[in-house]
Amino acid sequence: MTSMLTSTVKSTVVRRFQTTVAAAAQRVPAPVRPLATPPPGSGLEPVLGDYGPPILGHSLTVTTDLLGFARERYRRYGPVQWAGGFGTRMVIVLGPESIGRVLVNRDKAFANGPGWEYFIGPFFHRGVMLLDFEEHHQHRRILQEAFTRDRLLGYLAAMNPAIRRGLARWRPRGRFGVYDALKQLTLDIATEVFVGDHLGPEADRLNEAFVDTVRAGQALVRADVPGGIWRRGLRGRRELERYFAERIPAKRAGDGQDLFSVLCRAETDDGQRFTDVDVVNHMIFVLMAAHDTSTITAAMMAYYLGKYPEWQERARAESMALGTDEISYADLDRLPALDLVMKESLRMSAPVGVLMRRAIRDTELEGRYIPAGARVVLGVYPTQRMEPWWSDPDVFDPERFAEHRREDKSHRFAWMPFGGGVHKCIGMHFGIMEVKAIMHQMLLRFAWSVPEGYEPPLTYGTGPIPADGLPLRVRPIRATT
Repeated sequence: MTSMLTSTVKSTVVRRFQTTVAAAAQRVPAPVRPLATPPPGSGLEPVLGDYGPPILGHSLTVTTDLLGFARERYRRYGPVQWAGGFGTRMVIVLGPESIGRVLVNRDKAFANGPGWEYFIGPFFHRGVMLLDFEEHHQHRRILQEAFTRDRLLGYLAAMNPAIRRGLARWRPRGRFGVYDALKQLTLDIATEVFVGDHLGPEADRLNEAFVDTVRAGQALVRADVPGGIWRRGLRGRRELERYFAERIPAKRAGDGQDLFSVLCRAETDDGQRFTDVDVVNHMIFVLMAAHDTSTITAAMMAYYLGKYPEWQERARAESMALGTDEISYADLDRLPALDLVMKESLRMSAPVGVLMRRAIRDTELEGRYIPAGARVVLGVYPTQRMEPWWSDPDVFDPERFAEHRREDKSHRFAWMPFGGGVHKCIGMHFGIMEVKAIMHQMLLRFAWSVPEGYEPPLTYGTGPIPADGLPLRVRPIRATT
Protein backbone atom coordinates (compact mmCIF):
# COMPACT_ATOMS: atom_id res chain seq x y z
CA MET A 1 0.00 0.00 0.00
CA THR A 2 2.83 2.41 0.90
CA SER A 3 4.51 1.65 -2.44
CA MET A 4 1.26 2.36 -4.30
CA LEU A 5 0.76 5.68 -2.49
CA THR A 6 4.35 6.73 -3.14
CA SER A 7 3.98 5.87 -6.82
CA THR A 8 0.71 7.80 -7.02
CA VAL A 9 2.20 10.91 -5.39
CA LYS A 10 5.22 10.80 -7.70
CA SER A 11 3.11 10.39 -10.83
CA THR A 12 0.82 13.25 -9.77
CA VAL A 13 3.74 15.61 -9.09
CA VAL A 14 5.44 14.71 -12.37
CA ARG A 15 2.21 15.15 -14.29
CA ARG A 16 1.52 18.57 -12.76
CA PHE A 17 5.05 19.69 -13.64
CA GLN A 18 4.66 18.43 -17.20
CA THR A 19 1.27 20.13 -17.54
CA THR A 20 2.69 23.45 -16.31
CA VAL A 21 5.61 23.30 -18.73
CA ALA A 22 3.37 22.26 -21.62
CA ALA A 23 0.87 25.03 -20.90
CA ALA A 24 3.65 27.63 -20.78
CA ALA A 25 4.97 26.41 -24.12
CA GLN A 26 1.53 26.65 -25.75
CA ARG A 27 1.20 30.32 -24.77
CA VAL A 28 3.91 31.14 -27.31
CA PRO A 29 2.75 29.68 -30.65
CA ALA A 30 5.52 28.51 -32.93
CA PRO A 31 5.67 29.90 -36.46
CA VAL A 32 3.61 28.06 -39.08
CA ARG A 33 5.73 26.21 -41.64
CA PRO A 34 5.08 23.76 -44.49
CA LEU A 35 6.20 20.18 -43.93
CA ALA A 36 7.44 19.89 -47.52
CA THR A 37 6.99 21.70 -50.83
CA PRO A 38 4.56 19.91 -53.19
CA PRO A 39 5.90 18.90 -56.61
CA PRO A 40 5.35 21.58 -59.29
CA GLY A 41 2.11 21.07 -61.18
CA SER A 42 0.71 18.58 -58.65
CA GLY A 43 -2.08 20.91 -57.61
CA LEU A 44 -1.47 19.90 -53.97
CA GLU A 45 -1.13 22.14 -50.94
CA PRO A 46 1.60 21.65 -48.31
CA VAL A 47 0.84 20.15 -44.91
CA LEU A 48 1.05 23.05 -42.47
CA GLY A 49 2.11 22.94 -38.83
CA ASP A 50 4.90 23.78 -36.44
CA TYR A 51 7.57 21.97 -34.45
CA GLY A 52 6.70 23.57 -31.14
CA PRO A 53 9.22 24.44 -28.44
CA PRO A 54 12.85 23.64 -29.28
CA ILE A 55 14.05 20.05 -28.78
CA LEU A 56 10.94 18.69 -27.01
CA GLY A 57 8.45 19.99 -29.54
CA HIS A 58 4.93 19.19 -28.39
CA SER A 59 5.93 16.01 -26.52
CA LEU A 60 4.82 17.17 -23.07
CA THR A 61 1.50 18.52 -24.33
CA VAL A 62 0.71 15.28 -26.14
CA THR A 63 1.46 13.16 -23.05
CA THR A 64 -0.57 15.36 -20.68
CA ASP A 65 -3.48 16.68 -22.77
CA LEU A 66 -3.75 14.83 -26.07
CA LEU A 67 -7.41 15.70 -26.52
CA GLY A 68 -6.97 19.42 -25.89
CA PHE A 69 -3.93 19.46 -28.15
CA ALA A 70 -5.79 17.74 -31.00
CA ARG A 71 -8.80 20.02 -30.72
CA GLU A 72 -6.68 23.16 -30.82
CA ARG A 73 -4.62 21.86 -33.74
CA TYR A 74 -7.75 20.93 -35.70
CA ARG A 75 -9.13 24.43 -35.19
CA ARG A 76 -5.84 25.95 -36.30
CA TYR A 77 -4.75 23.65 -39.13
CA GLY A 78 -7.60 21.31 -40.10
CA PRO A 79 -7.67 17.50 -40.31
CA VAL A 80 -4.16 17.04 -41.79
CA GLN A 81 -1.27 18.91 -40.17
CA TRP A 82 2.21 18.31 -38.77
CA ALA A 83 3.79 18.79 -35.37
CA GLY A 84 7.14 18.18 -33.74
CA GLY A 85 7.66 15.86 -30.80
CA PHE A 86 9.62 12.88 -29.50
CA GLY A 87 12.60 13.94 -31.60
CA THR A 88 10.80 13.83 -34.97
CA ARG A 89 8.16 15.45 -37.17
CA MET A 90 4.75 13.80 -37.40
CA VAL A 91 1.83 14.30 -39.78
CA ILE A 92 -1.30 14.23 -37.59
CA VAL A 93 -4.48 12.95 -39.22
CA LEU A 94 -7.92 13.57 -37.66
CA GLY A 95 -11.42 12.64 -38.77
CA PRO A 96 -13.00 9.36 -39.94
CA GLU A 97 -12.70 10.15 -43.65
CA SER A 98 -8.96 10.88 -43.64
CA ILE A 99 -8.09 8.19 -41.10
CA GLY A 100 -10.20 5.69 -43.05
CA ARG A 101 -8.24 6.39 -46.23
CA VAL A 102 -4.99 5.57 -44.45
CA LEU A 103 -6.39 2.44 -42.79
CA VAL A 104 -7.83 1.04 -46.03
CA ASN A 105 -4.58 2.01 -47.80
CA ARG A 106 -5.82 1.13 -51.29
CA ASP A 107 -2.70 2.45 -53.04
CA LYS A 108 -0.32 0.93 -50.46
CA ALA A 109 1.26 4.31 -49.76
CA PHE A 110 1.46 3.73 -45.99
CA ALA A 111 3.24 1.04 -43.98
CA ASN A 112 2.78 -0.05 -40.36
CA GLY A 113 6.22 -1.37 -39.54
CA PRO A 114 8.24 1.77 -40.34
CA GLY A 115 5.60 3.84 -38.54
CA TRP A 116 5.69 1.91 -35.28
CA GLU A 117 9.41 1.02 -35.40
CA TYR A 118 10.56 4.44 -34.21
CA PHE A 119 8.35 4.29 -31.12
CA ILE A 120 8.18 0.64 -30.04
CA GLY A 121 10.27 -1.35 -32.52
CA PRO A 122 13.12 -2.27 -30.16
CA PHE A 123 10.65 -3.65 -27.60
CA PHE A 124 8.02 -5.31 -29.80
CA HIS A 125 10.19 -6.29 -32.73
CA ARG A 126 8.24 -8.01 -35.54
CA GLY A 127 4.97 -8.22 -33.66
CA VAL A 128 2.08 -8.67 -36.08
CA MET A 129 1.26 -4.95 -35.95
CA LEU A 130 4.77 -4.15 -37.18
CA LEU A 131 4.56 -6.33 -40.30
CA ASP A 132 3.28 -5.24 -43.70
CA PHE A 133 1.70 -6.47 -46.90
CA GLU A 134 2.35 -10.11 -47.89
CA GLU A 135 4.44 -10.89 -44.81
CA HIS A 136 1.74 -9.48 -42.56
CA HIS A 137 -0.91 -11.52 -44.38
CA GLN A 138 1.12 -14.71 -43.94
CA HIS A 139 1.69 -14.20 -40.20
CA ARG A 140 -1.89 -13.14 -39.59
CA ARG A 141 -3.19 -16.32 -41.24
CA ILE A 142 -1.22 -18.42 -38.77
CA LEU A 143 -2.14 -16.21 -35.80
CA GLN A 144 -5.81 -16.50 -36.70
CA GLU A 145 -5.62 -20.16 -35.67
CA ALA A 146 -5.21 -18.93 -32.09
CA PHE A 147 -8.40 -16.82 -32.16
CA THR A 148 -11.03 -19.15 -33.61
CA ARG A 149 -14.34 -19.55 -31.79
CA ASP A 150 -13.28 -22.89 -30.32
CA ARG A 151 -10.06 -21.35 -29.02
CA LEU A 152 -11.98 -18.47 -27.45
CA LEU A 153 -14.23 -20.95 -25.64
CA GLY A 154 -11.15 -22.56 -24.15
CA TYR A 155 -9.62 -19.23 -23.14
CA LEU A 156 -12.86 -18.18 -21.42
CA ALA A 157 -12.97 -21.46 -19.47
CA ALA A 158 -9.48 -20.72 -18.14
CA MET A 159 -10.13 -17.01 -17.66
CA ASN A 160 -13.20 -17.21 -15.43
CA PRO A 161 -11.53 -18.95 -12.46
CA ALA A 162 -8.51 -16.66 -12.82
CA ILE A 163 -10.81 -13.64 -12.52
CA ARG A 164 -12.53 -15.20 -9.49
CA ARG A 165 -9.21 -15.78 -7.73
CA GLY A 166 -7.97 -12.31 -8.60
CA LEU A 167 -11.07 -10.52 -7.30
CA ALA A 168 -10.95 -12.64 -4.13
CA ARG A 169 -7.64 -10.93 -3.34
CA TRP A 170 -9.14 -7.46 -3.50
CA ARG A 171 -9.49 -5.88 -0.06
CA PRO A 172 -11.13 -2.50 -0.72
CA ARG A 173 -11.41 -0.18 2.26
CA GLY A 174 -12.70 3.23 1.31
CA ARG A 175 -10.80 4.51 -1.69
CA PHE A 176 -9.31 1.70 -3.72
CA GLY A 177 -6.92 1.99 -6.68
CA VAL A 178 -9.09 0.28 -9.30
CA TYR A 179 -6.74 0.84 -12.24
CA ASP A 180 -3.77 -0.60 -10.37
CA ALA A 181 -5.82 -3.59 -9.19
CA LEU A 182 -7.17 -4.28 -12.67
CA LYS A 183 -3.68 -3.98 -14.15
CA GLN A 184 -2.49 -6.77 -11.86
CA LEU A 185 -5.60 -8.83 -12.57
CA THR A 186 -5.27 -8.61 -16.36
CA LEU A 187 -1.57 -9.43 -16.12
CA ASP A 188 -2.42 -12.53 -14.08
CA ILE A 189 -5.06 -13.51 -16.65
CA ALA A 190 -2.62 -13.02 -19.52
CA THR A 191 0.00 -15.12 -17.75
CA GLU A 192 -2.41 -17.97 -17.13
CA VAL A 193 -4.47 -17.91 -20.34
CA PHE A 194 -1.79 -16.82 -22.80
CA VAL A 195 1.36 -18.27 -21.28
CA GLY A 196 -0.18 -21.26 -19.49
CA ASP A 197 2.11 -21.02 -16.48
CA HIS A 198 1.83 -20.30 -12.78
CA LEU A 199 5.04 -18.31 -12.53
CA GLY A 200 5.87 -18.87 -8.88
CA PRO A 201 9.07 -17.24 -7.57
CA GLU A 202 9.97 -15.55 -10.87
CA ALA A 203 6.59 -13.81 -11.23
CA ASP A 204 7.80 -10.47 -9.84
CA ARG A 205 10.83 -10.40 -12.12
CA LEU A 206 8.81 -11.18 -15.23
CA ASN A 207 6.06 -8.74 -14.28
CA GLU A 208 8.68 -6.03 -13.88
CA ALA A 209 10.24 -6.96 -17.23
CA PHE A 210 6.86 -6.77 -18.93
CA VAL A 211 5.92 -3.41 -17.37
CA ASP A 212 9.33 -1.92 -18.26
CA THR A 213 8.97 -3.12 -21.85
CA VAL A 214 5.53 -1.55 -22.22
CA ARG A 215 6.54 1.78 -20.64
CA ALA A 216 9.65 2.22 -22.76
CA GLY A 217 7.72 3.27 -25.85
CA GLN A 218 6.65 6.44 -23.98
CA ALA A 219 10.22 7.59 -23.34
CA LEU A 220 11.05 11.21 -24.10
CA VAL A 221 14.77 10.34 -24.15
CA ARG A 222 14.85 7.62 -26.79
CA ALA A 223 18.35 6.31 -26.17
CA ASP A 224 20.10 3.59 -24.16
CA VAL A 225 21.31 5.83 -21.33
CA PRO A 226 21.88 4.79 -17.69
CA GLY A 227 18.75 5.08 -15.55
CA GLY A 228 16.45 5.75 -18.50
CA ILE A 229 13.18 3.93 -19.14
CA TRP A 230 14.42 3.14 -22.67
CA ARG A 231 17.28 1.11 -21.18
CA ARG A 232 14.94 -0.62 -18.73
CA GLY A 233 12.69 -1.50 -21.65
CA LEU A 234 15.56 -3.10 -23.57
CA ARG A 235 16.52 -5.11 -20.50
CA GLY A 236 12.90 -6.17 -20.01
CA ARG A 237 12.67 -7.28 -23.63
CA ARG A 238 15.76 -9.49 -23.22
CA GLU A 239 14.27 -11.08 -20.09
CA LEU A 240 11.01 -11.87 -21.89
CA GLU A 241 12.89 -13.30 -24.88
CA ARG A 242 14.82 -15.62 -22.54
CA TYR A 243 11.68 -16.77 -20.75
CA PHE A 244 9.71 -17.65 -23.88
CA ALA A 245 12.62 -19.14 -25.83
CA GLU A 246 13.48 -21.57 -23.01
CA ARG A 247 9.94 -22.95 -22.96
CA ILE A 248 9.27 -23.39 -26.67
CA PRO A 249 10.49 -27.04 -26.95
CA ALA A 250 8.12 -28.20 -24.19
CA LYS A 251 5.22 -26.18 -25.63
CA ARG A 252 5.74 -27.64 -29.10
CA ALA A 253 5.81 -31.17 -27.71
CA GLY A 254 2.83 -30.77 -25.37
CA ASP A 255 -0.91 -30.47 -25.88
CA GLY A 256 -1.59 -27.30 -23.87
CA GLN A 257 -4.47 -25.03 -24.89
CA ASP A 258 -2.94 -21.73 -23.77
CA LEU A 259 -2.07 -19.20 -26.49
CA PHE A 260 1.67 -19.90 -26.21
CA SER A 261 1.12 -23.60 -26.88
CA VAL A 262 -1.31 -22.86 -29.70
CA LEU A 263 1.17 -20.55 -31.47
CA CYS A 264 3.91 -23.15 -31.15
CA ARG A 265 1.72 -25.71 -32.94
CA ALA A 266 -0.43 -23.49 -35.19
CA GLU A 267 -0.37 -24.45 -38.85
CA THR A 268 -2.30 -23.25 -41.88
CA ASP A 269 -3.92 -25.61 -44.40
CA ASP A 270 -0.87 -25.31 -46.64
CA GLY A 271 1.56 -26.17 -43.82
CA GLN A 272 2.88 -22.73 -42.79
CA ARG A 273 4.12 -22.54 -39.19
CA PHE A 274 6.00 -20.06 -37.00
CA THR A 275 9.72 -20.35 -36.29
CA ASP A 276 10.88 -20.18 -32.68
CA VAL A 277 11.87 -16.53 -33.20
CA ASP A 278 8.41 -15.77 -34.63
CA VAL A 279 6.72 -17.33 -31.59
CA VAL A 280 8.80 -15.24 -29.19
CA ASN A 281 8.10 -12.02 -31.09
CA HIS A 282 4.37 -12.64 -31.31
CA MET A 283 4.04 -13.71 -27.68
CA ILE A 284 5.71 -10.54 -26.39
CA PHE A 285 3.57 -8.36 -28.63
CA VAL A 286 0.24 -10.12 -27.98
CA LEU A 287 0.89 -10.11 -24.23
CA MET A 288 1.36 -6.35 -24.34
CA ALA A 289 -1.59 -5.68 -26.64
CA ALA A 290 -4.06 -7.81 -24.69
CA HIS A 291 -2.95 -6.72 -21.23
CA ASP A 292 -2.66 -2.97 -21.78
CA THR A 293 -5.84 -2.45 -23.78
CA SER A 294 -8.00 -4.64 -21.52
CA THR A 295 -6.74 -2.81 -18.44
CA ILE A 296 -7.56 0.64 -19.83
CA THR A 297 -10.98 -0.47 -21.09
CA ALA A 298 -12.04 -2.19 -17.86
CA ALA A 299 -10.72 0.67 -15.71
CA MET A 300 -12.50 3.39 -17.67
CA MET A 301 -15.70 1.34 -17.71
CA ALA A 302 -15.42 1.10 -13.93
CA TYR A 303 -14.96 4.87 -13.72
CA TYR A 304 -18.02 5.63 -15.84
CA LEU A 305 -20.13 3.03 -14.02
CA GLY A 306 -19.09 4.64 -10.74
CA LYS A 307 -19.87 8.13 -11.99
CA TYR A 308 -23.22 7.14 -13.45
CA PRO A 309 -24.76 4.75 -10.87
CA GLU A 310 -27.96 4.27 -12.86
CA TRP A 311 -25.90 2.46 -15.51
CA GLN A 312 -24.09 0.44 -12.86
CA GLU A 313 -27.39 -0.76 -11.40
CA ARG A 314 -28.76 -1.52 -14.84
CA ALA A 315 -25.67 -3.57 -15.75
CA ARG A 316 -25.68 -5.34 -12.37
CA ALA A 317 -29.33 -6.30 -12.77
CA GLU A 318 -28.52 -7.93 -16.12
CA SER A 319 -25.58 -9.85 -14.63
CA MET A 320 -27.69 -11.05 -11.72
CA ALA A 321 -30.43 -12.16 -14.12
CA LEU A 322 -27.99 -14.54 -15.82
CA GLY A 323 -27.91 -16.57 -12.61
CA THR A 324 -24.24 -17.51 -12.91
CA ASP A 325 -21.03 -16.17 -11.40
CA GLU A 326 -18.98 -16.98 -14.48
CA ILE A 327 -20.36 -16.10 -17.90
CA SER A 328 -20.33 -18.48 -20.83
CA TYR A 329 -19.56 -17.53 -24.41
CA ALA A 330 -23.28 -17.47 -25.17
CA ASP A 331 -23.84 -15.02 -22.28
CA LEU A 332 -21.69 -12.36 -23.93
CA ASP A 333 -24.65 -11.21 -26.04
CA ARG A 334 -27.06 -11.29 -23.09
CA LEU A 335 -25.67 -8.18 -21.38
CA PRO A 336 -26.98 -5.33 -23.58
CA ALA A 337 -26.48 -2.55 -21.02
CA LEU A 338 -22.90 -3.63 -20.37
CA ASP A 339 -22.36 -3.76 -24.13
CA LEU A 340 -23.57 -0.16 -24.54
CA VAL A 341 -21.37 1.00 -21.67
CA MET A 342 -18.37 -0.77 -23.17
CA LYS A 343 -18.88 0.80 -26.60
CA GLU A 344 -19.28 4.28 -25.13
CA SER A 345 -16.21 3.78 -22.90
CA LEU A 346 -14.20 2.67 -25.94
CA ARG A 347 -15.36 5.81 -27.73
CA MET A 348 -14.52 8.18 -24.90
CA SER A 349 -11.30 6.50 -23.79
CA ALA A 350 -9.98 4.53 -26.77
CA PRO A 351 -7.30 2.19 -25.32
CA VAL A 352 -5.19 2.56 -28.47
CA GLY A 353 -5.38 6.32 -28.82
CA VAL A 354 -3.22 6.72 -31.91
CA LEU A 355 -2.07 4.51 -34.76
CA MET A 356 1.29 4.94 -36.46
CA ARG A 357 2.11 4.73 -40.15
CA ARG A 358 4.90 5.91 -42.43
CA ALA A 359 4.49 7.07 -46.01
CA ILE A 360 6.59 4.79 -48.21
CA ARG A 361 6.02 6.89 -51.31
CA ASP A 362 4.74 10.37 -52.11
CA THR A 363 0.99 10.60 -51.56
CA GLU A 364 -1.74 13.02 -50.46
CA LEU A 365 -4.55 13.44 -47.96
CA GLU A 366 -7.24 16.12 -48.13
CA GLY A 367 -5.38 17.60 -51.10
CA ARG A 368 -2.19 18.06 -49.05
CA TYR A 369 1.16 16.66 -50.10
CA ILE A 370 2.69 13.97 -47.89
CA PRO A 371 6.24 13.09 -48.96
CA ALA A 372 7.74 9.61 -48.78
CA GLY A 373 9.30 9.04 -45.37
CA ALA A 374 6.80 11.16 -43.43
CA ARG A 375 5.74 9.74 -40.06
CA VAL A 376 1.95 9.67 -39.84
CA VAL A 377 -0.11 9.60 -36.62
CA LEU A 378 -3.80 8.68 -36.83
CA GLY A 379 -5.71 10.35 -33.99
CA VAL A 380 -8.26 7.68 -33.06
CA TYR A 381 -8.89 8.89 -29.49
CA PRO A 382 -9.35 12.58 -30.33
CA THR A 383 -11.47 11.86 -33.42
CA GLN A 384 -13.91 9.86 -31.26
CA ARG A 385 -14.12 12.82 -28.85
CA MET A 386 -14.59 15.66 -31.31
CA GLU A 387 -17.28 17.47 -33.22
CA PRO A 388 -18.33 17.44 -36.02
CA TRP A 389 -18.05 13.66 -35.96
CA TRP A 390 -19.93 13.10 -32.68
CA SER A 391 -22.69 15.08 -30.99
CA ASP A 392 -21.90 16.23 -27.43
CA PRO A 393 -18.67 14.19 -27.56
CA ASP A 394 -17.74 14.81 -23.90
CA VAL A 395 -21.08 13.50 -22.60
CA PHE A 396 -21.20 9.88 -21.45
CA ASP A 397 -24.21 8.61 -23.36
CA PRO A 398 -24.24 4.84 -24.00
CA GLU A 399 -27.65 5.11 -25.66
CA ARG A 400 -25.96 6.71 -28.67
CA PHE A 401 -25.07 3.11 -29.64
CA ALA A 402 -28.64 1.79 -29.17
CA GLU A 403 -30.42 0.58 -32.28
CA HIS A 404 -32.78 3.56 -32.42
CA ARG A 405 -29.79 5.96 -32.65
CA ARG A 406 -26.59 4.24 -33.81
CA GLU A 407 -24.46 7.38 -34.03
CA ASP A 408 -21.51 5.15 -34.82
CA LYS A 409 -23.07 4.45 -38.22
CA SER A 410 -22.51 8.06 -39.37
CA HIS A 411 -19.29 6.90 -41.01
CA ARG A 412 -17.56 3.55 -41.37
CA PHE A 413 -14.63 4.87 -39.34
CA ALA A 414 -16.46 7.12 -36.87
CA TRP A 415 -16.01 4.45 -34.15
CA MET A 416 -12.71 2.64 -34.57
CA PRO A 417 -11.22 1.57 -31.22
CA PHE A 418 -9.96 -1.63 -32.87
CA GLY A 419 -8.54 0.10 -35.93
CA GLY A 420 -9.56 -1.00 -39.39
CA GLY A 421 -8.43 -2.40 -42.70
CA VAL A 422 -6.10 -5.39 -42.90
CA HIS A 423 -4.51 -4.42 -39.57
CA LYS A 424 -7.76 -4.39 -37.59
CA CYS A 425 -7.09 -5.87 -34.15
CA ILE A 426 -6.84 -9.64 -34.46
CA GLY A 427 -7.67 -10.06 -30.76
CA MET A 428 -10.79 -7.86 -30.83
CA HIS A 429 -13.21 -10.65 -29.86
CA PHE A 430 -10.84 -11.91 -27.16
CA GLY A 431 -10.59 -8.43 -25.67
CA ILE A 432 -14.35 -7.89 -25.62
CA MET A 433 -14.81 -11.31 -24.02
CA GLU A 434 -12.18 -10.68 -21.34
CA VAL A 435 -13.49 -7.26 -20.32
CA LYS A 436 -17.11 -8.45 -20.14
CA ALA A 437 -16.06 -11.48 -18.06
CA ILE A 438 -14.20 -9.20 -15.63
CA MET A 439 -16.97 -6.61 -15.36
CA HIS A 440 -19.63 -9.31 -14.86
CA GLN A 441 -17.84 -10.70 -11.81
CA MET A 442 -17.00 -7.22 -10.50
CA LEU A 443 -20.66 -6.19 -10.66
CA LEU A 444 -21.74 -9.28 -8.72
CA ARG A 445 -19.13 -8.82 -5.99
CA PHE A 446 -18.63 -5.07 -5.57
CA ALA A 447 -20.41 -1.75 -5.76
CA TRP A 448 -18.42 1.43 -6.30
CA SER A 449 -18.78 5.17 -6.71
CA VAL A 450 -16.69 8.14 -7.78
CA PRO A 451 -15.76 10.57 -4.99
CA GLU A 452 -17.53 13.91 -5.36
CA GLY A 453 -15.72 16.25 -7.72
CA TYR A 454 -13.19 13.61 -8.75
CA GLU A 455 -11.97 13.30 -12.33
CA PRO A 456 -9.00 11.04 -13.07
CA PRO A 457 -5.82 12.88 -14.07
CA LEU A 458 -4.94 11.26 -17.37
CA THR A 459 -1.59 10.55 -18.89
CA TYR A 460 -1.21 8.91 -22.27
CA GLY A 461 0.47 5.64 -23.13
CA THR A 462 -1.26 3.35 -25.60
CA GLY A 463 -4.38 5.26 -24.55
CA PRO A 464 -5.61 7.49 -21.68
CA ILE A 465 -4.32 6.10 -18.38
CA PRO A 466 -5.40 7.30 -14.89
CA ALA A 467 -2.12 8.67 -13.50
CA ASP A 468 -3.29 8.27 -9.88
CA GLY A 469 -4.35 4.62 -10.05
CA LEU A 470 -8.09 5.55 -10.20
CA PRO A 471 -9.00 5.64 -6.49
CA LEU A 472 -12.74 4.91 -6.29
CA ARG A 473 -14.95 4.13 -3.32
CA VAL A 474 -15.40 0.36 -3.48
CA ARG A 475 -17.33 -1.89 -1.12
CA PRO A 476 -18.07 -5.62 -1.25
CA ILE A 477 -21.68 -6.58 -1.75
CA ARG A 478 -21.00 -10.30 -1.67
CA ALA A 479 -18.14 -12.34 -0.27
CA THR A 480 -15.57 -13.46 -2.83
CA THR A 481 -14.43 -17.08 -2.89
